[in-house]
Amino acid sequence: MKRLLASLAASTALAGPLAAQDLEIDELTFGFIKLTDMAPLAVAYERGYFEDEGLFVTLEAQANWKVLLDGVIDGTLDGAHMLAGQPLAATIGYGSEAHIVTPFSMDLNGNGITVSNEVWEKMRPHVASMDDGRPVHPIGAEALVPVVEEFRDAGERFNMGMVFPVSTHNYELRYWLAAGGLHPGFYSPDDVSGQIDADVFLSVTPPPQMPTTLEAGTIHGYCVGEPWNQAAVQRGIGVAVVTDYEIWPDNPEKVFGLTAEFVEQNPNTTRALVRALIRAAMWLDADDNANRMEAVEMLSWPEYVGADAEVIAASMTGTFEYEPGDVRDVPDFNVFFRYNATYPFYSDAVWYLTQMRRWGQIAEPQTDEWYHDVAKSVYRPDIYLEAAQSLVDEGLADAADFPFDSDGFKDVVDTLIDGIPYDGRTPNAYIDSFPIGLGGEQKIADGEVTG
Repeated sequence: MKRLLASLAASTALAGPLAAQDLEIDELTFGFIKLTDMAPLAVAYERGYFEDEGLFVTLEAQANWKVLLDGVIDGTLDGAHMLAGQPLAATIGYGSEAHIVTPFSMDLNGNGITVSNEVWEKMRPHVASMDDGRPVHPIGAEALVPVVEEFRDAGERFNMGMVFPVSTHNYELRYWLAAGGLHPGFYSPDDVSGQIDADVFLSVTPPPQMPTTLEAGTIHGYCVGEPWNQAAVQRGIGVAVVTDYEIWPDNPEKVFGLTAEFVEQNPNTTRALVRALIRAAMWLDADDNANRMEAVEMLSWPEYVGADAEVIAASMTGTFEYEPGDVRDVPDFNVFFRYNATYPFYSDAVWYLTQMRRWGQIAEPQTDEWYHDVAKSVYRPDIYLEAAQSLVDEGLADAADFPFDSDGFKDVVDTLIDGIPYDGRTPNAYIDSFPIGLGGEQKIADGEVTG
């Protein structure tokens, strides 16, 4: 009934000025994965923001990230909630090849790293305690080193899960491990397992399957978005040891991806859908997250995330439960609009590309200009700002909430867990600063680092 009323309201709205946008296409199908950070899509649909733009949208959950990307490339899907690395990887031809662009960044933060109870028991003696006996956070991967060594001495591989080879989760897990002195493995053109020289062996597991796979003992830990860390904690099968907010506060997360061809052929439709998504993100963060419980209830429906509202709320409402009873305030665990979360910064794209190069997915050294050119071909702040300006002009948004004067690059950040400063303007200097990973002229040949 709610959707019927929204549709009726939309038909009335179309009589107004928004109908004059001359949409090239108004019936759209968007894909998503069952994660909390698909929230802007659900909100834009349920609150009628798509309909306000004259868009009649169908949202379809996808089995995994590859199926989702393939759907966008072959036109089965018009656009999708994507891993930030997917448009970049596809555009440079790593894996599926297609020119994918993003005019909208969906959120900041939202991920965590969880280990099994057995692993946590072995890690705990290597983690400092507060006066009340709880662990001091953030917990670095240094505490995992003796555990990995114990597994190795017993002739057992230490396996961890991540959701996709070009996912934020893969790069965040690798970043955390390497910062603690553990090698997460290299990729090469001949070996795409990502396990060359690895101390910790990473493999792909779809997000909703993470807790079950952990419980089965197939993996000993994983990095995933919510609610699948909190699900493991609440089921009593694992402990969340660190959030991505602790690895890199306000790090970029998912994006909304479309083919460059779609954007070129449907500029008005693209602007309209970005307007709707901006409005959804604004609603999610409005009034100090006052709408989050309503969003939690929405996301708990089976057509969206389909997890218990209690599990989703554990992180979505500004807290995070690391282990049973250890609930801490993390007000920015999920950010959808504030801090310019929805603006597609070139420097965010460049960071992902530096990690692809660091671990061998970009096999050859590249110039700084190459990184910048790729970022600018994929991230489209011009489309975003055009949509934002139109919302401001109509009194639906405040100009102060958008970085209209930005050149697309954030200031240098030095808040990552390893303390290494990141400047998107100088990607090669950043790559070369890592003690673990490829740099300079190095390559992987026959399973060995050369150069």
